[in-house]
Amino acid sequence: MNPFTEEHQQFRRTVRQFVEKEIAPHAAEWDEAGIFPREIFRKMGELGFLGIRHDPKYGGSGLNYWYVVAFAEELSYSRSAAINMAVLVQCEMATPIIDKIGTDEQKQLFLAPAISGEKIAALGISEPSAGSDVASLKTTARRDGDDYVINGSKQWITNGTRADFLTLAVRTGEAGYGGISLLTFPTDVKGYSVAKKLHKVGNLASDTAILYFEDCRVPRRFLLGGENEGFYHIMTNFQGERLVASVGACEGMKRMVQEAIAYGNEREAFGRPLIKFQVWRHKFAEHLAAIEAGRQLGYHAVEKFEQGEDCTLEVSMAKLYCGDLAQRVAYDCMQFHGGMGYVVETDIARAWRDVRLLTIGGGTSEVMKEIIAKYSGF
Repeated sequence: MNPFTEEHQQFRRTVRQFVEKEIAPHAAEWDEAGIFPREIFRKMGELGFLGIRHDPKYGGSGLNYWYVVAFAEELSYSRSAAINMAVLVQCEMATPIIDKIGTDEQKQLFLAPAISGEKIAALGISEPSAGSDVASLKTTARRDGDDYVINGSKQWITNGTRADFLTLAVRTGEAGYGGISLLTFPTDVKGYSVAKKLHKVGNLASDTAILYFEDCRVPRRFLLGGENEGFYHIMTNFQGERLVASVGACEGMKRMVQEAIAYGNEREAFGRPLIKFQVWRHKFAEHLAAIEAGRQLGYHAVEKFEQGEDCTLEVSMAKLYCGDLAQRVAYDCMQFHGGMGYVVETDIARAWRDVRLLTIGGGTSEVMKEIIAKYSGF
């Protein structure tokens, strides 16, 4: 299956050139710093990377989802899953809901500057007791005149230490999924604070934070969609989040294997190149076949997503399969590099650390299995 036109391929080449020039040379440096320059968002905004499928009225390109797939795949050549994640949160997790159901005012205030890279966005859903289980979130938004008054906390929020606004999930009604709403939330509001920057095992160059809300006031006109109707939009948004993670992971795995093979052609042991040992040749052959299977599973899910069909089952399968496969591929590629693979600043060591998130973020593998079981009728 090859859904890409020449226009898609031209866009793909532009993305590759940018990430190889502007990000890859600094991947180790920014990992060590624990952050990357805000300027990356602005540069990506100038190139149209942050509003690929968003409304052109607000600076977007209005393109189809296959451009997003090409973007996610080429991001892997940045050699920094951390930066890739931060950027994808900006353009494919925090802003699609605003593009879809936001008012003109919300789009002018939040969507347009996010597309240009002027403002950094974050998605405020997860909490200490509510990650994949969104229906359990406890952060409240109480009506008070023309405002909502917000109290609670969020955790594991990518871009959290420097976000200019959040697409924020809050409880406005009864317990369970029926009482959840969404707000556009500017972070310069009194009572809002970044409680802590979390120190993670991998994805070190992206900032991840715990956020606090203490009697924060935002106008009721910042409500996204209808009150108590947020759960459906969150669940729909999850499909796009899981899709970009899956298709991006496949290209990242392919790159890891190709670079391991290149290393194995140069590195000799017992008088011959490492790659000539059958145990490794067969292992990498198996991985390449599995990666292509994962890619096609993801593309099948994208096709349904692009057509507006329910693709929850297919997306969950792709997320489960690609996330678990990435663990095995990264492990073997690191092992193949021997001692060099164990050096912190090497690309393969960074990839090995970073792929661990794929079975956790955006819904754990265990949650994916539950969804697959439910949709399969058992």
